[in-house]
Amino acid sequence: MPRLISLNARQAVNAPCTDQVPVVLTEIRHSTLVTPLRLATDWTVRVSTEPLVYGFRHGGNVYEFIQMSAIWPDDQDRTAPKTTLVFANVTRDMVAPLRAILDPVYVDLTIVMADTPDVVEARYTNLRGIRGSWDASQVPLDISREPLTSEPMPAGRMTKARFPGLFR
Repeated sequence: MPRLISLNARQAVNAPCTDQVPVVLTEIRHSTLVTPLRLATDWTVRVSTEPLVYGFRHGGNVYEFIQMSAIWPDDQDRTAPKTTLVFANVTRDMVAPLRAILDPVYVDLTIVMADTPDVVEARYTNLRGIRGSWDASQVPLDISREPLTSEPMPAGRMTKARFPGLFR
C-alpha cells in the first residue's frame, strides 16, 4: 500500500527551492534511559537559556536539536526498512555512550515538516540499532527493523493435538 504524503510535503520535495524544511524526529529508547532520548534535525523553540538549548515541539514533547543528518528509510520490496543516523562528533564525550551500549537500542523515527509539526508525513517505529561506529568527525548509527523473512514458518508442527481440524 503506498504511503500517503501531504500535498505540501510533495511540493516541497519536488520544488527546486523552498522554505519548507522536513524535520526528522528521533526517539531513542534503551534499558539504561529513564525517559526516551528525543532529538530533532531542526529547531523552532528555545528550550533553555543557561545552557543555551534549542528544540522542536511535536505531540506535546520537546525534541532537543542536535547536529544530525538522516538518510530516510528506504521502502525496498522484500527487505526491512533501514536507515543511518549520522551525529556530528562535536564533543569529546559523544563516543563514550556508544561504547557502553551492550543491550539493543530501539529507535522511532517521525518525519514532519517544520511549518506543520503536528502533521506526520512518515513514521517508522521499533527500529533497532544494528551497528554504531565513530571517527573524528561523525558518529553514524545504523538502524533497521527485524526482517519478516526471519520469522520461522511454520511456527509449530502440524500435529493432531495442535491442529485438530486438519485430521478429520
